[in-house]
Amino acid sequence: MSDLPRGPLARWLLPAIILIYLVLGTLYAAYTPAWQAPDEPAHYNYIRHLAERHRFPILKPGDFPAAYLEEIKAARFPPEMGIEPIRYEFHQPPLYYVLAVPIYGLFGGSLLPLRLLSVVLGALLLLVVYWTVEALVPDRPSLALGTTAFVAFLPMHLAMTASVNNDILSELLLAVMLLLTIRFLQHDLTRRDRGSETRLLVLLGITTGLGLLTKSSLYIVPVLVLAAIAARKLWLEDGQRPLRAGLQGLSVYLLPSLGLALPWWLRNMAIYGGFDFLGLGRHDQVVVGQLRTADFVAQFGLPRLLRDFVVTSFHSFWGQFGWMGVLLDQRLYQALVVLSALAGIGFLVWFARIWRQRDTLPRWQWLAGGLLVLWAVLTLASYAWYNTTFLQHQGRYLFRALLPIGLGVALGWREALRRTHALPLAGLFLLSAVLLRIAGWLPNWPLLMVIAAAVGLGARYLLPRRFDPFLHAMPYLSLILLDLASLFLFVVPQLAV
Repeated sequence: MSDLPRGPLARWLLPAIILIYLVLGTLYAAYTPAWQAPDEPAHYNYIRHLAERHRFPILKPGDFPAAYLEEIKAARFPPEMGIEPIRYEFHQPPLYYVLAVPIYGLFGGSLLPLRLLSVVLGALLLLVVYWTVEALVPDRPSLALGTTAFVAFLPMHLAMTASVNNDILSELLLAVMLLLTIRFLQHDLTRRDRGSETRLLVLLGITTGLGLLTKSSLYIVPVLVLAAIAARKLWLEDGQRPLRAGLQGLSVYLLPSLGLALPWWLRNMAIYGGFDFLGLGRHDQVVVGQLRTADFVAQFGLPRLLRDFVVTSFHSFWGQFGWMGVLLDQRLYQALVVLSALAGIGFLVWFARIWRQRDTLPRWQWLAGGLLVLWAVLTLASYAWYNTTFLQHQGRYLFRALLPIGLGVALGWREALRRTHALPLAGLFLLSAVLLRIAGWLPNWPLLMVIAAAVGLGARYLLPRRFDPFLHAMPYLSLILLDLASLFLFVVPQLAV
């Protein structure tokens, strides 16, 4: 999306994105067959246990019935096969499930209202994503809209936000924490009144505490916030005793976050023993039968593991539905490779340009950008680390960093679709197609797609500037079409009982 005057964008494009997301999310929630989302039965059973027994569940041996789980998945969850034995999410922090209990009680345990709760949380996430990117780059409203649209219309993310799980609440709290952190870095350094800064840190601490009560994957957040506090006190501010000021800021932040999380940690250690304050040690003991990476390598070798990791992660980031059993047409994945390459090349071009202008950017903006990069790197590292133990090539685990990923994609597409870059990129795509074809690495369909992309970029050079807004919106509009195709041409036909 090209930059237009702020007024028209803020007035109707953001509401339009959220409205389209709500329609698509409701369609996914209504038409995706029951329990055909990863781990949905286990998350539902947590809510049911809390609503009906009025106490938090305890993860026990037998809560991961591996053979039965494979059997019921293969049978597509028929009504005569109950989901009650599937309870392996009982170790999760409780906040999402507590919020879902009133919906469970009000609608008698019906699945659809619980799914729609996730859809509503996803709409709130879109608002916070927009505000966060707008705070980071206030002079580029199109980037806030592009990032929001990518988060809204990414097919796999849309499917996950229309199912029962605690992921979307964790993403929402992550985005709020990032927004507050950017506000903290932006805070007027010349002001002597520290009251507003303290309030920001307290809000950050409370939000972090709620995040720690939502999902264990959010435990990277304190690292990000502590890095931001240290950087502000030691680099941005010029006051005396920066170390003392930094320690004061850390204490103001940590006290509410630890105060909220500590009771849950103590409860877990009392139940699961030792220092298992997250219940992850018990979880690893319980999930007997889950395929482990070492067993896969012993059977198929390391090269096969690495290839499957890359290919399956890519597929399942964009769209691999159900319990990883519903794939899109291979040609759609090939088209997504071209779109991803366009975003990647455009991002590199943007970074090279912005690096040359680095002295013109305020230091807080560099720090905030570095925070986004650190967030994405830590997410990728934790995903890779988890896969060293369990074979979990699921790109949805990267969604906790979807905001920085979405901003990178929006930057890349915006830069790649600039008129001045159209002809060089068209030439690069054609050259790449020729070289890959000669090497025998580019079959017919991918070859045609790369050539079509090159032709499209060439045609883009010839179009007048008045078409720029539509051209920049095309990748996001194509995602909406992909959302509808994924649901009605793949998910529903392949998962119906």
